[in-house]
Amino acid sequence: MNKFKYLKISNTKKIRYLSNYYKKNLYIVFLHGFMSDIEGKKPRTFFNYAKKNKLGFLALEYSGHGKSTGKFINGNISKWSKEIKITINKIIKKNEFILVGSSMGAWLALNQFKDFKKQIKGFLGIGSAPEFLENLMWRKFTKKMKKETIKKGIYYLKHANYAYPITYQLIKDGRKNKVLNKKINSQISVTMIHGSKDEVVPVNYSKKILKIFTKAKKKLIILKNGDHSLSNKSRLKKINFELNKIVFNII
Repeated sequence: MNKFKYLKISNTKKIRYLSNYYKKNLYIVFLHGFMSDIEGKKPRTFFNYAKKNKLGFLALEYSGHGKSTGKFINGNISKWSKEIKITINKIIKKNEFILVGSSMGAWLALNQFKDFKKQIKGFLGIGSAPEFLENLMWRKFTKKMKKETIKKGIYYLKHANYAYPITYQLIKDGRKNKVLNKKINSQISVTMIHGSKDEVVPVNYSKKILKIFTKAKKKLIILKNGDHSLSNKSRLKKINFELNKIVFNII
């Protein structure tokens, strides 16, 4: 894998990214999930696919994620979406691209359509989680949890052996970033892939995304017994296969 690079997007902010540069070719843009990074199997798989097919590639870590600067607790959907926009403008420039969004990455991907509608030629979602902060977190918080979050500004949500720092500003910002009530009339290929045994995000979130696209060539693929991450070899092979279909519809 190529070495990671850093892009200075402000005096205080550096974003770590991985790219494969082609001046005039189609790009794959991978957007990772909540509290994830670009060192996992998915970005590596898509990077290798892009390289093999002489396509451009970009994956980036939002502030407070991976080795990008900033604290996670200061981040939110608006900030992370803006960082993606800046990075796409700097790295991809005017090239056309396909968005690949994993979990929260699919939500952030949907936010890019308002700025890059003409450049986006396809969208692939993996265990997509639009509006998860309100629907899958806040609504499941008990009164006590909500009270603590509002009072202290943060709640440490325990999951397995980890505690996610959920800030009240993150929840409130999520409400400003509603995407499921929008309509996108791009005539592109939109494929949603979801595991049938995803215990984090229900399959109907992928279905909700497909409803946003009024003129797209739409497809929902439910992988039997698949979990939320879909990161094992056979799942990634299937995802690559579907990505390849989108690519060769365009080229």
